Amino acid sequence: MSQVTQPISILPESECWNLLRSVALGRLVTVVDGQVEIFPVNFVVQGRTVLFRTAEGTKLVSAVINNNVLFEADDHNVAEGWSVIVKGMARTLRTDEEIAEAEQAQLIPWTATLKQHYVRIRPLGLTGRRFSFGPEPYVESTAT
Repeated sequence: MSQVTQPISILPESECWNLLRSVALGRLVTVVDGQVEIFPVNFVVQGRTVLFRTAEGTKLVSAVINNNVLFEADDHNVAEGWSVIVKGMARTLRTDEEIAEAEQAQLIPWTATLKQHYVRIRPLGLTGRRFSFGPEPYVESTAT
């Protein structure tokens, strides 16, 4: 007898963190002037927080002003995919100790721009799902 795989499964928190550690690109969701905005960022997991660097601008201002943010990362292959969402509080790192700790993560910007500000997202909630790909289930029509 073959084992039936559910097309969607909820991931435990530990697996969510492991999956986040396995990728380097995610999306920061904030609100700018009453409108939802999404920004791609390269990031690292440090402890149980999400850390990214940014330059002056809308991303930095919106993350700090709103401080409640969403962060999402995902990945997939031909057979399955996953998505992890972090609901959290964002804040820029300001003290020498905070910045020294962040620099240990060796987070290098992908683009050739100066990104002087570290932003850390401390999670208030973390959810993850794994998706098993396959054909849509067949449902026989009952219409006559």
